[in-house]
Amino acid sequence: MPDNKRKRGKQDRSRVAGGEKYEVAYEAKKTKRSPAAVRKAIKKVGSSRKKVARALTRKK
Repeated sequence: MPDNKRKRGKQDRSRVAGGEKYEVAYEAKKTKRSPAAVRKAIKKVGSSRKKVARALTRKK
């Protein structure tokens, strides 16, 4: 992720930064899961936004 948060590109949108609270919160709200579940999914499948969403929707 770039140091300047105003400079966003495709790479930033295709990945979930597990260390950024707002990104974890966004994924949690989007998938209706807890932030802890999102962090766990990131550790398990990696930081790809598609893979994380897929892993979270399967666990329900």
